[in-house]
Amino acid sequence: MSTRGRNEGDGERYNATPGDLIEGLPLVVLINGGSASASEIVAGALQDHHRAVVVGTNSFGKGSVQSVMPVQGDGAMRLTTSLYYTPSGRSIQALGVAPDILVEQRDIGEVEEPLGPARTEASLRGALSNSTLTEDQLRLLQEEREQAQAMAELRAQDYQLAYAIDILHGLRALRPR
Repeated sequence: MSTRGRNEGDGERYNATPGDLIEGLPLVVLINGGSASASEIVAGALQDHHRAVVVGTNSFGKGSVQSVMPVQGDGAMRLTTSLYYTPSGRSIQALGVAPDILVEQRDIGEVEEPLGPARTEASLRGALSNSTLTEDQLRLLQEEREQAQAMAELRAQDYQLAYAIDILHGLRALRPR
């Protein structure tokens, strides 16, 4: 990222150090109107470098750098001295960072409740059972059901976070094994 002031020589550039702490694993960054300043620069930098999928709503748009200047006596004054820019040269001032995938947060009451148990082959009268599964496979299926139920509960509490986790699961499914 960089900062640029009014005068040509007043800017600074900051580069990331080599290495990836999560070794290329998929990354989703959640942003919204409460994401401001440094968090916007991080989201914008990851977005510019195609390192993360940015999900949520537009960020706040605080792309200004303030400096504290001493004044006569015991006082100080905070002045805007420069603007932040993402690595690609985008200023976020008053614009914010736009998400790659727009996901509005839902109120808890807005999340739809399921209509009841799903109708499946197993629920039909006279359906054949599946006796080919091992105990380990049955245990794995039960764990997957429990994870799906936990995601449904999370979706009711934090829709954006659940959406981001869904994206990570999708990206993980696309990775070569």
